Amino acid sequence: MSAHPFDRLTPEFICDAIDSLGLRCDARLSALNSFENRVYQVGIEDDKPLIAKFYRPQRWSLAQIQEEHQFTAELLAAELDVIAPLAVSGKQTLYEYQGFHIALFPRFGGSPPDIEQEQNLEVLGRLLGRLHAVARSDTFVHRPAIRCRSYAQESIELLLENWVPGDLHASYRSIAEDVLTLLQQLEASADHLRPLRSHGDFHLGNMIHRDQRIHMLDFDDARTAHAIQDIWMLLSGEQDDMDRQLDVLIRNYELFHDFDWREIHLVEYYRTLRILHHSAWIASRWDDPAFPLAFPWFNSGGYWSQQILTLREQLYALQQSYSAMSGNAGQNY
Repeated sequence: MSAHPFDRLTPEFICDAIDSLGLRCDARLSALNSFENRVYQVGIEDDKPLIAKFYRPQRWSLAQIQEEHQFTAELLAAELDVIAPLAVSGKQTLYEYQGFHIALFPRFGGSPPDIEQEQNLEVLGRLLGRLHAVARSDTFVHRPAIRCRSYAQESIELLLENWVPGDLHASYRSIAEDVLTLLQQLEASADHLRPLRSHGDFHLGNMIHRDQRIHMLDFDDARTAHAIQDIWMLLSGEQDDMDRQLDVLIRNYELFHDFDWREIHLVEYYRTLRILHHSAWIASRWDDPAFPLAFPWFNSGGYWSQQILTLREQLYALQQSYSAMSGNAGQNY
């Protein structure tokens, strides 16, 4: 079995990489929770520790990573609370060392916001409204969009080719094809809605609540999508709970940016794309030793049986969404 690129990230390699940027690493290293990339807290001689992010090789191009950094720079310039990459010298925020792209961030302690408290939902709504007001001012050139083809169709093809157990293959294929058809129909029906630059992975784990402020981090998954993509992952609980949460979020969001209520019908579209893409993401990263350790159940029949049940539930939800989208074209929700 060939070595994985991340196997090269020994303590000596990490320290040498930091030293190459003109800093002096004092060898105090702590690995932080990250699967897609590798992230470490690194001690700096006579200064505060920093967070070093080693990007997964060959995932994003240089231009795509630079576009992520430019987006966070725009948000900072608009005085949003963003934990953005640091420029160690001059204006450069992205560095290269022996095949790895590296970014440094300030260490920033805190905890995820408690959205059971309505005031935090209000803050998040305003934060998202401000974020999207900046996002709307330009477009991504190099970063792709969250679309049905890459997130659903290609994911299904990958999973059926190598991962779904033989005794469940026919059942998975059948439900996945039905889901894919509805996703394509929903996507076509939403062509009149305007996407924007999105955070792309706006869940509580990518926020830090500190000093009564909520700070955004990890724009690694930033892509073009509809505004609802940065909203739906904040919703939880029963339908009444989610309706209340959505009302609070959007009322505050609209203080800074208009929201097209027709996008509500895309919640299940984006949820289903995430479900399919998540499985394909694990499958495509299986050669990374961290993944079999973190997801040992991925190869089990139980996991795939549950995926079939989940997709059946999503099929019903997508049918409801498509009916609502088709019946409310041009109308507010």
